[in-house]
Amino acid sequence: MIRSIASRRWLFTVSSLTFAAGLISCQPQVNNAPTGDAAINETAPVRLTGAGASFPNPLYSRWFSTFNQQNPNVQISYQSIGSGAGVKQYLAKTVDFGATDAPLTQEEREQYRSRYNGTPVQVPMTGGAVVFAYNLGGNVENLKLSREAYCGIVDGTVKSWNDPLITQENPGVNLPNAPITFVYRSDGSGTTFIFTKHIDEACPNWQRGSGKSIAWLTGSGAKGNEGITALVRQTPGAIGYVEYTYARENNLNMASLENKSGQYIEPSPEAAARALEGQPIPQDFALQVPDPSAAQAYPIVGLTYLLLYDNYQDAEKAAALRNFVNWALTNGDEAARELGYLPLTDEVAERVQATVNQQLAVR
Repeated sequence: MIRSIASRRWLFTVSSLTFAAGLISCQPQVNNAPTGDAAINETAPVRLTGAGASFPNPLYSRWFSTFNQQNPNVQISYQSIGSGAGVKQYLAKTVDFGATDAPLTQEEREQYRSRYNGTPVQVPMTGGAVVFAYNLGGNVENLKLSREAYCGIVDGTVKSWNDPLITQENPGVNLPNAPITFVYRSDGSGTTFIFTKHIDEACPNWQRGSGKSIAWLTGSGAKGNEGITALVRQTPGAIGYVEYTYARENNLNMASLENKSGQYIEPSPEAAARALEGQPIPQDFALQVPDPSAAQAYPIVGLTYLLLYDNYQDAEKAAALRNFVNWALTNGDEAARELGYLPLTDEVAERVQATVNQQLAVR
């Protein structure tokens, strides 16, 4: 049931492996007591280390801190180093878990199988939007970018803020005769993966493909969503792609983008959720919607994943990770909504929990 805007949450649902349309009412957050798995010794500290995507780092930081408060014997440290580096550390088993916004490739899955004689466990935890954040001072707060305009910014053919492709969609806006500085990720990035999957689909002149690392045609590079945010904020005339929460929390202006149906959509969790409605989800959860067709959908949206092992030598670590996933998908929705991410629905969360509970073995 869709409820009033004051009470609904922004979600995607799954039924028979298909995401269904709907914004479903939220479960109350009720568990404030320590949660435990029978395999965990409540008196002995369990230390977990993870590394990877910067996209979900604000939410993961909140979740890990709150989980530790409720489970003092479990300490989770996480390095926001980008999806590319996170996948490398995961495959090398230098961490207890990885994190990525780009689903594992077939080559990466084969590396895992050949090294560990098993199957990687890849599960989504949340989703969100990638936005164009820009710095034109306080004079331009509601910028609209057509597909032709933002494709041109990315490939370097639109060089100035008063280019006709920008001004024609922003009548009455005093756009400066100033150069555009496009800011991109210089590290291996799942945010880059989500962004370039869209650019590759939406921009007919784009010839660089998609992936975690791209040979960009123009602009300046920065590491992490944190680096993009900082460089855009300190560079007049800059525009860069960044996860929605980073732009919102740092008071950066975000452009409304023309979507596939020709509508200009302001970035928001509501509009991002519409991009995922009705989308089929594969067995490995690797959903990709590079250019959603829904009329009111924001066009650049993706999921972010935890990477877990199917064989842990330490039973307490395996139990702690199972506990964390179960806790986050039961008690973590409020934090996700507050920060601007997309919580999973009960159906999707239950499927993720079942996968983790069944596949995290101890050997």
